[in-house]
Amino acid sequence: MVRNALTADEVARGQRLGELLRRARGSRSILATALDAGVSPETLRKIESGRIATPAFPTVAAIADVLGLSLDALWSELNGTPSDETQTSTHQLVS
Repeated sequence: MVRNALTADEVARGQRLGELLRRARGSRSILATALDAGVSPETLRKIESGRIATPAFPTVAAIADVLGLSLDALWSELNGTPSDETQTSTHQLVS
């Protein structure tokens, strides 16, 4: 199977997703977070570093759930158009 190259926007969004998840994780270990989310620590490490720019939705949902992140707030933050409600909840979770 041949994969299409990612666009610059997809790469940037993946890096932003990784940054948001890393900040939300705070001082919690990658190992504990990954195990609680049901993903490998290496997968979480790659997502946080932007090396997996387009992770599967269930993977993102599981990690977000473990970190207490709202998927709506996360999506809005990734797209740069947070509403007042999602901006507040995302800011509180990742600050």
